[in-house]
Amino acid sequence: MTQPQTQVTRPTVTYTKGDMVLFRDVERFWLGKPGHTFVGRVERSWRHADTGKVLYDLVELSGNRARAGIDPDYMRLLPPADAMRDIDAAPLSEPDTGAMTPAAVAWLRQHLAQDAAALPAQR
Repeated sequence: MTQPQTQVTRPTVTYTKGDMVLFRDVERFWLGKPGHTFVGRVERSWRHADTGKVLYDLVELSGNRARAGIDPDYMRLLPPADAMRDIDAAPLSEPDTGAMTPAAVAWLRQHLAQDAAALPAQR
């Protein structure tokens, strides 16, 4: 008796302008070529005239290069919460900033400097 093949389906995701995504160039991937995966920013979406499928135009962030007609089946959203997790989980009660990642320290220093500039001068 043969086992029926099951196909994993993922919910349809709609991307909007400005979303950060991970994209895989499937042809480069299956051919074993380098440079098949990159981070991009969604610039626009459009419907293909022949297939009716929604495709996306991205800007590849590493080289600021435009990539047109990207199939969303090979895109994944990069959630802001994942990018900010190290800052959100920074051990603020620790006196040693070495326990924090460099991104968390940089963010805190930037915001402390902004907050200090907004405070009235001490007398």
